[in-house]
Amino acid sequence: MKDFLKFITTKIFWKHFGIASGILLALALLFFVGLHLYTRHGQAIAVPDMRGLSIEEVHQVANAKNLRYEVTDSVFQSEDKKGLVIDQSPPPDFKVKKDRTIFLTINAMTPEKVKMPNVVGVSLRQARAILETQGLNVDTLRYVPDIAVNNVLEQHHNGKEIKPGEMIVRGSDVELVLGGGLSEQSTTVPDLVSLELEDAKDKVISHSLNVGATVFDTTVKSADDSIKAFVWRQRPEYNDEETTSIKMGSTVDLWLTLDSTRLPQPDTLDFFLDSIKYILPDLKDVDIEELLEQ
Repeated sequence: MKDFLKFITTKIFWKHFGIASGILLALALLFFVGLHLYTRHGQAIAVPDMRGLSIEEVHQVANAKNLRYEVTDSVFQSEDKKGLVIDQSPPPDFKVKKDRTIFLTINAMTPEKVKMPNVVGVSLRQARAILETQGLNVDTLRYVPDIAVNNVLEQHHNGKEIKPGEMIVRGSDVELVLGGGLSEQSTTVPDLVSLELEDAKDKVISHSLNVGATVFDTTVKSADDSIKAFVWRQRPEYNDEETTSIKMGSTVDLWLTLDSTRLPQPDTLDFFLDSIKYILPDLKDVDIEELLEQ
């Protein structure tokens, strides 16, 4: 121990200690300088909004910002101009480094087509599943007298029968002709209040009915609003106390809004009483209202 203490007080120790410390400090400086250059610290670029631009315009914008771009997908949207960017990743204003690749989705010049499947002879439920797998929609149900209740007899598109294997634009609507029995078959009216439009349509179709008029109130001002809007009224109305039956293939009219105050308000007392009975199941046979009156 004495020899060690004596050694660390010598000039040769402090000379080597100084050299070693200098080397370590130099390496640390080189590391942080290199890391700073590699990450281009403080040189983040805000991603420009390329939506609505043509590929030629995207090329100019990307070059000006020292960014790269790549078209990774294309979809067909009839309401937008063809060949323009409709989506991008990362989104506009997202901070990235120079030379980052922006991935683009463009609106295809021509709609994608798929082969029409054969749903004749299967049930309505099976037909919907097959059509949705191909990217097609069940738009209208038409019932005719036939012993095969709710089985598909014909498949139509644009008012004409379409044969299996024919090319059809993905996303198209298909009309199904189904057996309605030899006498007038009926179905129940579903509860559609509070559902968004697409969910309401699915439920209407699943009950062997068609969507009739769709009426949006003044709170719905755009296409995006119509997607978020929910049903606040329907005709025929749903009755939770007794089943309402109507002829299969009948239409159900929908009124939609973004105003939640238009939805029916639950009876607060009934909700309170039901909650008590749920929490205290032993009281399920007790007349709670009578007890409260006492």
